[in-house]
Amino acid sequence: MRKIHPLRKRAVDFGGEYVLGLRDLKTHACYLIYGELAPGESGRKICPGSGHEEILLAVRGDLEMNEGTGAAALREGEAVHFVGEEAVFLANPGSEKAVYVLAGGHSAGGH
Repeated sequence: MRKIHPLRKRAVDFGGEYVLGLRDLKTHACYLIYGELAPGESGRKICPGSGHEEILLAVRGDLEMNEGTGAAALREGEAVHFVGEEAVFLANPGSEKAVYVLAGGHSAGGH
């Protein structure tokens, strides 16, 4: 039987976000991040880092992405792609908890 990973519980235990990756999977090939933002919460940084790419999916609720040059909405069910040092700060402008998932891996020529 495959191991089940309680990401929601771990996100709560780790301050709103949990990375399912090397620590749990014993592989550095891919990872998955589960995150929750409370109503009105802001300032959650999303940045894959050098040699990585991530896809951000708004699972529940709408998110606001601020890149410093302006803000854009990411609606529930929509996704956006980030490469390397590209960064945004997420906010939950809604009145209920928002949930997002990041799927990530190595870029060509990564590590």
